[in-house]
Formats: sequence, C-alpha cells, structure tokens
Amino acid sequence: MTQKLPIQLFSFYLLLIVSTTYSFSQELDFESALDYLENKQPHQFTQIDSLLKPFETDSLKIKRVIEVFKKNNYNEGTSYALNSLGVLYRNISNYDRSIALHLEAKSFADAAKNPELRIISLNMIGVAYRRMDVIKPALDYHTEALKIAYSVIRPSNTVVHNIAVSQNSIGNIYLALKQYDLAINQFNKSLKIEKELNNELGLAINHHNIGYAEEAKGNLNEALKHFETSLRHNNNIDSEIGRVICYNSLGGVYLKLKNFKKAEPYIKVALEKALILDDQFYITSSYINLGQLHIELNQIPDAETNLKKALNIAESFNLKSSIAESSQLLSDIYKNSQEFESALKYYKKAVDIESTILTEQNLQYINDIAIEYENEDKNNQIKALALENEAVRLRLERNKSILLYTSLLLAAIGVIMFIIHRTKALKRDKHILTLEQDMLRSQMNPHFIFNSLNSIKLYIINNEKENAVYYLNKFSKLIRKILMASKEKETSLTDELETMKLYMNIENIRFSNEIDFKINVDSSINTEITKIPSLVLQPFLENSLWHGLSSKPDNKKIEINVKRKSPQFITVEIIDNGIGRAASKEINDRKRLKSKSVGIDITKARLANFSESFSNSYTLDIDDLYENGQPCGTKVTIQIPTKIIPVKTLNFSS
Repeated sequence: MTQKLPIQLFSFYLLLIVSTTYSFSQELDFESALDYLENKQPHQFTQIDSLLKPFETDSLKIKRVIEVFKKNNYNEGTSYALNSLGVLYRNISNYDRSIALHLEAKSFADAAKNPELRIISLNMIGVAYRRMDVIKPALDYHTEALKIAYSVIRPSNTVVHNIAVSQNSIGNIYLALKQYDLAINQFNKSLKIEKELNNELGLAINHHNIGYAEEAKGNLNEALKHFETSLRHNNNIDSEIGRVICYNSLGGVYLKLKNFKKAEPYIKVALEKALILDDQFYITSSYINLGQLHIELNQIPDAETNLKKALNIAESFNLKSSIAESSQLLSDIYKNSQEFESALKYYKKAVDIESTILTEQNLQYINDIAIEYENEDKNNQIKALALENEAVRLRLERNKSILLYTSLLLAAIGVIMFIIHRTKALKRDKHILTLEQDMLRSQMNPHFIFNSLNSIKLYIINNEKENAVYYLNKFSKLIRKILMASKEKETSLTDELETMKLYMNIENIRFSNEIDFKINVDSSINTEITKIPSLVLQPFLENSLWHGLSSKPDNKKIEINVKRKSPQFITVEIIDNGIGRAASKEINDRKRLKSKSVGIDITKARLANFSESFSNSYTLDIDDLYENGQPCGTKVTIQIPTKIIPVKTLNFSS
C-alpha cells in the first residue's frame, strides 16, 4: 500500500496538470475568439458561428460575450450570443426566459438589418412556444421567419437551413393538432433541404418527426425505420439529447408492439440520460413512457408513481401535451382500480388541456397561415425568376458581340489545330511508309533471294526434283507472304509465325537442314486475334542464323517461345545456341567487307509506332547466354503490348 501511494500522487498531479493546461488552452482560445470578433465585427452568421460555437454551451462565457458586444455596439454578435443563451434556457425548460432572450436577439438583428439573424431569432421564439404547445404565437413567428427567408433573392446556406427549421416546426404544430399527413408533408420538405445541405442534425430531427407521425397513424414498423435512422444520425454527430429522444421513441413503439423486453432498456436509458441533461421536457416524456411500461407489466404502483412525477414536472413547466397524456394514463389506472372519482378528475384535466390545443379555431388558423406562406413562397419565387430572367436578357445583349468574336476566334483556332493535326498525321504516315519500305527492302534482301534460288537450282542440277519443287513452292509462298505483309501495318500472330516457319525452311537449305527450329505458343494466347507488327521477328532470326549459327559446326538450334507473363503484353523469346555476340563480333571485325545490319533499328522504330495505340510501350532485351562461363547462345526477349482474348490457339513446330 505504501509503495502505491507515490504512483497515485503522481497520477493525481499529472491529471491536475493536464486538466489545468486544457482549461488554460480553452480559455486562451476563447479570449482570442472574443478579441477577434470585438475588433473585426464580421456581419455574416457563419463567421461568428465558426468562432463562438465551441463555447455555446458555456453560459458564463456566453454572458461575457453579450456584455462585451453590447459595450462595443456589435449588434450581430450580440444577437448571436443572446440566441445561444436562449437555447440554453430552452434546454432546461425555462421557456419564458428563453423567449425573452430570443426577442432581445431579434431587436439587435433588426438594428443590424441582418436577415439571417432575424430569421434565426424568429425561429427560436417559435420553437420555444411550440415546446409549450402554444400554437398561435409559435406559428406566427415561424411564418414570419419564412416570409423573410423567401424574400431573400440569393439565400445563403444559413437562410436555406432556417427555411428547413421553419418547415420542421410547422410540421410539429400539425403533429400537435393530430394532422399527421400534413405534418409528414412538412417534414419531407424540410428533409429535402437538410439532405442538400448534408446537415446530419437536421436529418436526425426530420426522420424522428416522420417516425412520430407514422407511429400516430399506426404504421409502427415504418416508424421504427425512421427512429433507427434518426438514432444513426445522432450517433454520427454524438448528440446526447438526440439519443434521449430516439430511445424514448423506440421504447414507445416497442411498447405498442408488446415487445416489453426491447422497450424496457430503451426507456430506462432515456430517463437516465435525460436526468443528467436536466431537460425537463424529455424527463417528462421518459417518465410517461416508464409509466406506460409499468402499466403493461401490471406494476400499477410503479406506474402511478412515474406518471405523477411526469405530471408534476409538466405542470411546473406548462408542458400541455405531457399534462394531457399523463393525466389520461392516470385516469385509466384509477378507472381500472374502480377509483372513479380520481379517474374522473384526471380525465377532465386531460380533456381540458387537449381542448385548448385541438380547437377548430386553431385548426382553421394554421390552415390559413399555411396557405398564406405557401402563396408567399410562390410569389417570391416568381419575383426571383423574373429578376433572374431580366438579368439573363441583359447579359445576353451585352455579350452578343463577344460571343460572335469568340465563335470566330474558336473557328480560326479550330482550323489551325486541324491543319497542325493533319500535318502531323501526314508526317507520321510518311514515316510509317518509309519504315514499311525499309522493312520490305530488308526482307527482300537480294542476297537472300539469290542464295535461295541458287540452292533450289542445285536441287534441279542434282536431279532432286521433289526437293526442288518442295522448296520452290515454299519460296514462292514466302515471297507472296512478304509482299502481302508489306501492305499491312500489322498481322495476326498466326500469319507471322507461319511466315517465320517458311523463312526458316528456306534458310535451312543452305545449312543442309542442320538447324533444329521450334515454335512454342502458350495455349492461353489466341494467335488468330492477337495482332503484332508484320515481319517483326525476321531480323532477329536472321541475326541468329548468320551471326550465331553460321560459324558453329554442329548442334544448331533456334527456338521461338510465345508467352503471356503480363495481362498487358505477350512475350516473344528467340533463343539460339550459337557462338554468342562477342565471338561473332571478332569474326566480323576480321572481315575486309564489314556489313552493318539496319533491320533491328527499323524493327525498333516499327515496334515504337505500333505501341502508340496502347497505354504501355514495347520492350526489347538481348541477353548473352553462358554455360560454365563459356558463351552458349543469345536470347532476344520482346514484350509487345496487346489485348487479352483468352481462346485456345494453334501450336507450331518445324
């Protein structure tokens, strides 16, 4: 125990330091915000709100703000702070004080000629009256707020949001008057605006109110959906009062569904949280729900106790709907226990309260006001459209010549761009044509043709007619394919491999058919559809023959492997077991007449041009192969961009 004491003391001091530092930091932030607003005195609600919102629940700080701003004649800031303080009093059900503060806030908004703050003040007054179920003044203030809001030609987000607040409150008034369809209509209007503003608090409030109306209509499952949606939004913004409201409502619906196991935890948690928040309005609602739960569970003494608590609070704070509801439930309890005198007393109280709310005069009044503000909305929209049309007409007339000159300029730019593009295209086509001609000259090498025909001639001289006819047929077919390929920029992989097979058959004559030539193609590659540049492989085969194998005495091999190692490419490998590039270079250097092959350079240029149609370019690697440190051949690897169409294809072998 003695060893733990220093640790506990250290923890205590550390906590004290952290809390003191946090309080000091918060105080410093408050002083900075207050000093900035006092000196700059911004007019827009959003600017004031961004600085004072973190302190809006601290009544001492808000009172200091009011004192400083009044002293400096800062009307907008004073109005904002008075409204914040009014909300704090409303949340503890001190409605008279709340209304007085909001009225004072409106007077400062009027002095500042600030429509945003006037609308907010009027709505706040309306909400306070609505909480007290005083219908006419609540509706009057919300309607006045709507009239001002609709008169603003280009409303800010603050004004638009307060239109949603007014519509929501009018919907709540319809709820109090049991006009549920009209209420849902107002909530949906408000919900649409809150969705556009992405305001989760507004979404939570409207979904809850729609749920309440659906519950009253008997659509309990629909009500549950809206209450759960509202709870999700409240959790997202971490609104404790929102959770209290939703828990109460969910508990109430489960009561009606006779699902007491689910109802009880919601109702009890709602009461605990409402007591912590000290909001008498929701404390009353929670006690009423708890009383109903005890009635359903036949725990009558507990039900009577909780309903009387609800009634006492409701009467203390003039919460008319709660007085009526708790009185009606108490009347039912006494009626069932045959205490008819008490039952009658509470029944009369419930009827008297409801009669003050649900009067024909109130119903007619709210309908007249609703029609009036709907007409006002339409008239203001018509005025706004007329002003907008006039502005558009003036802009069109003023910009007519500009549009004409702009069109001419754009046309000229378009012609110039077309000429530039056309010139580039012609240059590119010329370059491609040159490459194709160079390629054809490379393939139709006179030495190759002469040597091939000379080899066939030897077969004829030696009276080997079958070989002569066979290779002459191969030679003519190869020449025809080369001529046809020269007309096309690309060919199928099938045609290319067949052409290479013909080429190797002809060249193999001069090597006495000593060369073992093979072609291997992955079965996943569709050789009929896969396109590559025509005759692109021939220069590499020619290099393998004349630089790799021509100086080798025996065991001569060339292999072509076609694979798909990447979704974007096919990979072609040309592997020979020749003497290697270093030895070939030494032999070439000793020759008096040195030949320079341009076939590879032409092929690279053609591959680059072919790759322009794809997001990835080609790659070409030439590697020397070694075995036990000695050269044993060359490997050429070409990655050609292509599209994937996996179909079973052809296999080639010599």
